[in-house]
Amino acid sequence: MKYLDQLNRNVELEHTPKRIVSLVPSQTELLVDLGLENDLVGVTKFCVHPNHLRKQKTIVGGTKQIHLNKIKALRPDIILCNKEENTKEIIRDLEDVAPIHISDVDTIEDCLELIKMYGTIFNSSKKASELIEAIKTERQKFQSALQSTSKKKVAYFIWKNPWMVAASNTFINTMINEAGFSNVFESEARYPEIDLEDSKLKEADLIFLSSEPYPFKTKDIEGFREQFPLKDISIVDGEMFSWYGSRLLKSFKYFKETFY
Repeated sequence: MKYLDQLNRNVELEHTPKRIVSLVPSQTELLVDLGLENDLVGVTKFCVHPNHLRKQKTIVGGTKQIHLNKIKALRPDIILCNKEENTKEIIRDLEDVAPIHISDVDTIEDCLELIKMYGTIFNSSKKASELIEAIKTERQKFQSALQSTSKKKVAYFIWKNPWMVAASNTFINTMINEAGFSNVFESEARYPEIDLEDSKLKEADLIFLSSEPYPFKTKDIEGFREQFPLKDISIVDGEMFSWYGSRLLKSFKYFKETFY
């Protein structure tokens, strides 16, 4: 059987995979929600949802560094990766171990496409279709509620020392817009390093400090308030802005309850 992944690479499988290694936390959560938990044999140390998974499955490293021998020993039928989360070196090292499916998710449509792909590959199309429809429903409900709301401008910080923000061509930027905001750094690409004197910060109504990948804390809010006393500064749940897959069902509810 031949499939295309989201980089238009051919993925050849002899049968429906029953031994899956996932190197992407949000994709691990998605597999569980598609009813494939029993088929997961290896996950990363960052695969925290559901929280019992790391006690029951083999931890094969992180998203940037893996234990190659552990993955080989699991004899996987397929390894699931992501263009942004995993490195080219990881992909190269794993090519001789098992077929690799690589996702590339920047938009909601990319996310829905990935869910459909997994439904097909893992013989879980019914659950995948139900999940896709549920996400579309939650998205539409939220968008309808936003129609009379004006967009506030946001700066979304993901890192400290150096300061880094989310800009265009990222799933975070997509979710900032989905949440009803505009990103003051949207004219820049990916995750630029910035200075707190950057003129774009002056445009922001809100400053969001993400809970991941850098774990911003309350003391960081206090530091920002010294420099930006008139701005609304808060820590936001990074998973709701950066995790795709089944997490989207929770994201739209989180946006409504937190910001509106």
